Amino acid sequence: MEDLVEEVVLYVKSRYPILYIISSEENRAERLLEEAARKAKKPCYFWSMTEGFYNTDRFSRGKDPFKSLAAIMDHDDPGIFVLKDFHAFFDQPQIIRKLRDLVANLKKSFKTVCIIAPALVLPPGLENAITPIDIPLPNTEDLKRILMDIITPLTDINKITANLDAVLIEKVVNAARGLTEMEAENLFAKLVVRDKSFDAQDLPFVVSEKKKVIRKSGMLDYYDFSEDMKNVGGLDMLKKWLSQRGLAFSQKARDFGLPEPKGLLLLGVQGCGKSLAAKATASLWSLPLLKLDVGKIFDSYIGSSEKNMRDAIKIAESLAPNILWMDEIDKAFSGMGSKNDSDSGTSARVFGTFLTWMQEKTAPVFVIATANNIEKLPPELLRKGRFDEIFFIDLPDLKERKTILAIHFKKRNRNPDSFDIEKFAVESVGFTGAELEQLVISGLYRAFAESREVSNGDILTEIKETVPLSVTYKEKIGELRQWAEKRARPAS
Repeated sequence: MEDLVEEVVLYVKSRYPILYIISSEENRAERLLEEAARKAKKPCYFWSMTEGFYNTDRFSRGKDPFKSLAAIMDHDDPGIFVLKDFHAFFDQPQIIRKLRDLVANLKKSFKTVCIIAPALVLPPGLENAITPIDIPLPNTEDLKRILMDIITPLTDINKITANLDAVLIEKVVNAARGLTEMEAENLFAKLVVRDKSFDAQDLPFVVSEKKKVIRKSGMLDYYDFSEDMKNVGGLDMLKKWLSQRGLAFSQKARDFGLPEPKGLLLLGVQGCGKSLAAKATASLWSLPLLKLDVGKIFDSYIGSSEKNMRDAIKIAESLAPNILWMDEIDKAFSGMGSKNDSDSGTSARVFGTFLTWMQEKTAPVFVIATANNIEKLPPELLRKGRFDEIFFIDLPDLKERKTILAIHFKKRNRNPDSFDIEKFAVESVGFTGAELEQLVISGLYRAFAESREVSNGDILTEIKETVPLSVTYKEKIGELRQWAEKRARPAS
């Protein structure tokens, strides 16, 4: 935070007219600007639409935003003027005009306007006059300070028993990374109130509570290690590639001269195990798995969609190293580059934010994106440098079908050796992994309805009655295979 204070002081001394602090943590933004004002030796005035200039008696023009800008313009002395949620007025032409008039005034004075808002909204004509500043989430030092500020006083008055072991504190703090200051305060307070203690048993509690906070964002979901590579049938080439890069996030790999892997794009027929592979990779690498729902990124409120994407990226980076999973990215970013501009360019800006981050990110966040339809993917996404590799997952061959069927029989407490797996695999040419799983499930339903054990005949009947996707979409799958032949690596 100290570096950010110095950056703001530099902007103020350099007479940048308008600084735009993007943060939902208003208290942290206020402290940042108060400290910057102290170092710059300038008074700091705060304004809100509900209270006007509430920390000074020097201005008496009330809560009207236009009159407040006029008050700043008429003020001759140096100062930092903090306007909260002023982006809400950026749809009013008279406010935009007054801001543009004010910019010229600020450049000739020792005054700076600072806007604090949760979303970045740049009004037309003022893009070059406004300097956006993101407040990062609390780092490990910030989180440790918050934790100790809660624990130490309670320990001193014997309200709680606490194990202040440095290793335990470090683990708890690292587990809380990605939380805002307020979220961390709430979590740590709940931690000690829960059983009036602080010890090693609190670590799983921190992880479980953080999952709730991450899900509350509405854009990221936290996945437990629910799948294992043993449950992924076939895909030997992909598994080998992943195994070789499993230790690439370590300091040993950095010392060896290796960069962190950037990401992986999995293309293929729907139901052939792309999502399963993403989940299993998290278990293989023992890294947290975060799923980004791009559909929830888009918001009807102007500027919010871009902010949502930045916030999701910020959270993912704060939890690094981890895996960020984007399922069916072809649907999320379909139509990019077309003439359809029905959303005023919001989709293009969100996509641009994601692409820039993919190209320039330094945090060890490994992106796994899955796609079914290559035609809908914008060419910029496939450019070298975005992903380390593009793998094509085809329909399983005979050997893979046998493996997949055996896996699903085992999952349902059946011995694969009791069934004619070889015949099932031969008869199910063209079936996807998901369709093979459904054969086993449907066979079990058939047997359960008749109060008997599932038989070979049940599975063979299901095979005969199923029309696989490879038949329904034969032409589409053929085109996908043809595209991938020279542009992607085979996963098997």
